[in-house]
Amino acid sequence: MVLSTLARDSVLDAVMLDRIAETRFPDGPVLPSAPGELESAAIKSLFDIDVANFEDHGRVKYWVDFFSGPARERMSIWLTRMPRYEPSFRKALLARGLPGDLAYLPLIESGYSPTAVSRSRAVGMWQFMMATGKFYGLKVDGWVDERRDVPRATEAAVRYLGDLTTKFGSPYLAAAAYNGGPGRIQRGLARLDPADEEEDALNLAVDPNSDPDSSVPAQAGDMAFFQLADTRFIRQETKDYVPKLIAAAMIAKQPERYGFPPIAPIALASDLDSVVVADATGLDVIARLAGVPVADVWELNPVYLRALTPPKRRAVVRLPAGLGRNTQSAVERLPVGERLSSFPHHAKPGETIAALARKYGLAVSALRELNPEYRSRSPKRGDAVRIPGQARLAGWVAENRRVGLSDGAGGTHRVQRGETLGGIARRYRVSVAQLRAWNHLKSNGMIRAGQKLRVGGAGPRRATTAHAPSTSAPAAPTGTARIHLVKAGETLSGLARRYGVTVLALRTANALAAGRPLLAGRRITIPS
Repeated sequence: MVLSTLARDSVLDAVMLDRIAETRFPDGPVLPSAPGELESAAIKSLFDIDVANFEDHGRVKYWVDFFSGPARERMSIWLTRMPRYEPSFRKALLARGLPGDLAYLPLIESGYSPTAVSRSRAVGMWQFMMATGKFYGLKVDGWVDERRDVPRATEAAVRYLGDLTTKFGSPYLAAAAYNGGPGRIQRGLARLDPADEEEDALNLAVDPNSDPDSSVPAQAGDMAFFQLADTRFIRQETKDYVPKLIAAAMIAKQPERYGFPPIAPIALASDLDSVVVADATGLDVIARLAGVPVADVWELNPVYLRALTPPKRRAVVRLPAGLGRNTQSAVERLPVGERLSSFPHHAKPGETIAALARKYGLAVSALRELNPEYRSRSPKRGDAVRIPGQARLAGWVAENRRVGLSDGAGGTHRVQRGETLGGIARRYRVSVAQLRAWNHLKSNGMIRAGQKLRVGGAGPRRATTAHAPSTSAPAAPTGTARIHLVKAGETLSGLARRYGVTVLALRTANALAAGRPLLAGRRITIPS
């Protein structure tokens, strides 16, 4: 593995994932077809999701043809990655009581790439948006993004899929909600029954922040997804999402049937070792101490955004099996000044050593000592000037403070001309109410081009760690705020009426995203 290969694969993955996202099955009603070859008991037993009843559905056949046609080359590469991850994903899903074949969701989400980033800024193998990832305990700040950490993101995804399956009673509706949001699926199901549509519209008109009724309509089930796909109630991307999953499962289980080579087993990702570091340390330094290529360490540790561990924090760095003990000893003997390597700055026209020293907060003499070739002359355009790693670290710390990421508080979005709050909310998969609360915007407040908006985690911080479950209690409230332990069947709108507060106030106090199911056992802060 070399760095150029990693970079090339990331680019090619992104191109194909974008193409898949842009590709649409021709919209309109699709007539159901009779079950096809997979109806035989031997083939049917391959799957624990309902493939037999839908393998000949028009949308499924479309995506089988696409994956084995235009996407064949990239899909072949994704299938070679699959054995490294799919067994552990399946085990975690089955332990939660979920279908193991949901392990193929990352095949269509990211091509089993932990560094995948969508156009809507969903990140990682399971493509979590920032707000959803944080809700399920994943840490995201200027140094780490645990959406890229395969074990932690998988744990979060399995819990999320478990919550959605409990809510909707169907793995296909849960998958659709994973893609399109539970609120949209809930409202779509209600509107499948014309008798419920008028009542649902009335409820939304009275209180746009209220939760949809927690009960699922009687027609909910796997077939209900395909009924929804023939309506305007869900987005086109979501209409195609479950057919993509079914098509991916069909190909992954029987690649040769669709013209793909057999899938060779590879070493499992669980066969790893690790070291613990107490402060900022370069991954290249750890790789040198371990005696392995730096690309191998980068590939095993995609959670670190800067190719170094965070400053002033204990951090775990994964290594190939058998290297942990000796590397740990070498790390502990390493002088503080050698934890970060120098890096090359490629000079721009007119840049001098004095100017670069000011830029990075260094003494001119120190920079000349590191770069003796520039003691008597200035660098030419494109020349590499070595900069101490600590100077780069200081610059990143300052940058994180400017954009509010140094403590994991969330990110910012600069408003572009023509953007609306609703559009920005959809992009980051949060509610308009959350955006208003995080940015102190009035209900009729306007946004303007160039304005910076907080887009995640800017509300009251919940008392959770990166490993804590999503039902952990919020931080201790101040004043006369109370804590309510949620019981089965309770909704935010019901709690708001009970305690005489608004749904928006409850969402803001507890950093709850719109449409998120309210789980029994969760502790909710009731604002005063």
